[in-house]
Amino acid sequence: QAHLAESGGGVVQAGGSLRISCAASGRTVSTYAMGWFRQAPGQEREFVAAISWTIDTTYYADSVKGRFTISRDNAKNTVYLQMNSLKPEDTAVYYCAASRRWTIMVVAPEYWGQGTQVTVSS
Repeated sequence: QAHLAESGGGVVQAGGSLRISCAASGRTVSTYAMGWFRQAPGQEREFVAAISWTIDTTYYADSVKGRFTISRDNAKNTVYLQMNSLKPEDTAVYYCAASRRWTIMVVAPEYWGQGTQVTVSS
């Protein structure tokens, strides 16, 4: 089992930066793959980024590649998403997710946080 809690969302101007965090709790959560998804109003939830528990593998959606960076601190059971060069189309609720298997992290993670709102104003 894993419990995920996001923080750090807010309002930022286009071109700005924001870092959101996800604190994870659970006995073996440090061995889980973790990642971020987002859902804009009226749209389906989409994958944003993922990182393996060994920290040697990351994967990004094309829409954020080069602008967003995912990282994690296993000692703190925390994953971060650094978002730079933000665009109005990045506005969404951002959800933290975790999976015991890397192979399903991108499509069907088992555990989800409640989400944090990120709004990018133009």
